[in-house]
Amino acid sequence: MADDRTPPDLETMLDLATPWCLRVAATLRIPEHIAAGHTDIGALAAVAECDRDALYAVLGHLVSRGVFMEDSPGRFSCNRAAEGLAEAHRFIDLDGIGGRMAHTWGTLLDYVRAGQPSYEKVFGRPFWEDLAAHPRIAADFDALMGPAGHGVPDYDIELSGGWEAVRTVVDVGGGTGALLASLLRRHPRARGILVDLPGTVARAAETMEEAGVAGRVTASGQSFFDPLPAGADLYVLSKILNDWPDEPTVAILRRCAEAARPDGRIAVLGGVAADDTPRSLGIDMLVAGGKTSTLTQFTGLARRAGLDILAAGPQSSGRYVVECRTVK
Repeated sequence: MADDRTPPDLETMLDLATPWCLRVAATLRIPEHIAAGHTDIGALAAVAECDRDALYAVLGHLVSRGVFMEDSPGRFSCNRAAEGLAEAHRFIDLDGIGGRMAHTWGTLLDYVRAGQPSYEKVFGRPFWEDLAAHPRIAADFDALMGPAGHGVPDYDIELSGGWEAVRTVVDVGGGTGALLASLLRRHPRARGILVDLPGTVARAAETMEEAGVAGRVTASGQSFFDPLPAGADLYVLSKILNDWPDEPTVAILRRCAEAARPDGRIAVLGGVAADDTPRSLGIDMLVAGGKTSTLTQFTGLARRAGLDILAAGPQSSGRYVVECRTVK
């Protein structure tokens, strides 16, 4: 831990030029253009349709930070860092979801002052409505939340009563189904229902086919604020509640409680942490007003939704999981 004897480098921490130059280079696809043979600054500016001198300044700054190489005056090549920039393009492209996230950080002062997101002031709509109005950006967001952004899940959810009695799993807000597919591979006797907005679940077929579980999955294209498919043994909320403040969190939990079998369970991954976990700031707080509750805070929210806490804590996967059931 840093102390007064080893102070942090504030100049580096305050640098705004580098992250923006990285995003601009990625948005203009500079690594790909260089790989295609456009190495001279004039050719690069032409193919990227931008100003030569301005691009030269951006690339010069990035070279000084170890991204790209200037082999001779005005002639550039890619190093490993620049190649990594190309790989990250989809998620830092300023014309896509990366732009939404980057510009949202500029609303941090408003968020801290009011405790409410100011996303709508920048983009004209609240976050979820903005995604609905821009299908391409919504698809980028789904990719960021799914395997392309976070990898293919390869872990189990450890239930206090085991999986023996679980025949139906509902993945609530499960995106394109990567987690559900992983769970069904591990538990071949179970069937799954994937719940997310229609445009999102429509993109889940490939994930299920690749996992070999397509025959055991049903898609339900809907909002999770509407009544959920009823009668399942397990409802999973993975990386959902961290996107919502308290009242919507209670509403989502209540939908799970209403739908679950009398002995059904609700497993929550994300949005809850142990009481002594250090607090942190995430982009989900700025875009949609989300939060991570302490277990004590979450217990109160769950009770309002008609749920009791069965178990809570880190599992062998390293993830903090809270298991709930309906109040008897």
